[in-house]
Amino acid sequence: MEREPSRLAVRLAHLAALAPLPTGLWRIAGACGVPLGFTGDDAMADISFGSGFSLYMIGLSVFAEMLGFLALGLVQRWGEVTPHWLPLIGGRRVPPLAAVVPAGLGAAALTLLGVMGAIGWNAPGNMGAPGAPTGLAYGVMTACYLPLVAWGPLLAVVTVAYHHRRRSASPVRRRTHPASVDA
Repeated sequence: MEREPSRLAVRLAHLAALAPLPTGLWRIAGACGVPLGFTGDDAMADISFGSGFSLYMIGLSVFAEMLGFLALGLVQRWGEVTPHWLPLIGGRRVPPLAAVVPAGLGAAALTLLGVMGAIGWNAPGNMGAPGAPTGLAYGVMTACYLPLVAWGPLLAVVTVAYHHRRRSASPVRRRTHPASVDA
């Protein structure tokens, strides 16, 4: 029988799932025509709702939130046993490594992207570029993107907790070797 996840793991999984939300809401606002503070020739300065770029921003936001939602599988029953309604695999036990490996790789990638983003945030090609938001718009954008820095580490902690919980709940299987017979 599987152990319940700790309260801390559940809280951190929820934070990981919510980490991409502020950025997504910021992007969707821009895709809907809300001025984001960009000026000049920047693609963000002239977004029209329904354009390819605005649809890309909405799609990216939805995709990121779907990935964030997967963190909840590390603390929910559907992360241990597939839902019965899924064809072919419904009701089967999820092998722990089938969740741990992609979650671990995702956590590593998100942590790397978060660190790189934080280091290069004010670089000349980013927020230090002419036409980039300043003042309040800069502060709002920074506040919306800041949770992405925590996304990878949060997912890493929840992944390790999932691995330990599932590993300790699995029966230990030892290979037994027949006793050698001296003749």
